[in-house]
Amino acid sequence: MSEPNKYRLQESLGYQLSIASRLQERRLDEGLKPLGLTRITWCILLAVGNEDLLRPSEIAEFVGIDRTATSRALRKMEGDGMIARRGGTDDRRKKAVDLTDLGLDLLQRGTPLAQDNNTQTERNLDMNERAELYRLLSLIRTGDDLALSRL
Repeated sequence: MSEPNKYRLQESLGYQLSIASRLQERRLDEGLKPLGLTRITWCILLAVGNEDLLRPSEIAEFVGIDRTATSRALRKMEGDGMIARRGGTDDRRKKAVDLTDLGLDLLQRGTPLAQDNNTQTERNLDMNERAELYRLLSLIRTGDDLALSRL
């Protein structure tokens, strides 16, 4: 009698992607934690400070999380003094986000940590392999517009 077709966890793409992602996330989390940052707050600092995104909806789309998670993170960041929110120019109900001096300092201090983490993640790949991996990951994400509640 033949054995039923078995699902091999460690041979699955999802498992391999998950493990690689969790290793990268853990290193980043450990680097950001002493700064009082999480991956989400780090990504928001990048969105505002490096990409000049001011509206919560733009920030949510850039980070790849839903609006509720973005609003929650922005409230905490404002309370922690990393960002300031102000009324929009056209509609006072719309808020714009700016980095405070603390937010700018955290962005500058976190950048080398994130760069080192990327170097660690990519260390076993040559330039062509990195380019191919980015291309393949982009293909995997194509058509998935699901916003996440957390990173």
